[in-house]
Amino acid sequence: MLSPRPSTLDRATFIETYGGIYEHSPWAAAAVFDGGLEAADDDPEALAGRMARVVDGADDKVKLALLRAHPELAGRLAVAGNLTAESTAEQASAGLDRCTPEEFAEFHALNARYNARFGFPFIVAVRGLSRQDILDAFRSRAGNDRESEFATALQQVHRIARLRLEAMEG
Repeated sequence: MLSPRPSTLDRATFIETYGGIYEHSPWAAAAVFDGGLEAADDDPEALAGRMARVVDGADDKVKLALLRAHPELAGRLAVAGNLTAESTAEQASAGLDRCTPEEFAEFHALNARYNARFGFPFIVAVRGLSRQDILDAFRSRAGNDRESEFATALQQVHRIARLRLEAMEG
């Protein structure tokens, strides 16, 4: 069960508490609240499903903005310390804050190439992955077509959101 229980919150508190589940996209939490909350939404899996359906129901322009709200992995925002607390912890859990100069250079090159090709940053749920796992996925997915990669990036965003909700369980 999530703590605080979502079904007991007023709109402002719900959005303040769950608005960061999707990176810089409190609109997803607002839409879930506006759709009505029930006791079942106190379960992280149920709330994650509701939030995912809201995002999936958005038009492609809104989904693209959501993807673009995500930071690059081991990118300039991370180096400058300007990530959200959630993104900082997630990237650190995969050791992205401890890249070698060669790894940073490769991440930088991959980020630039990927963003130029797709128009949004590479997104992967990094929890449980090593730097090498992430680099391997990055290299592999950089060859995808845009439609496939857009769908894969959204799947990863949903995974990140679910992991963030699970982390709030208390």
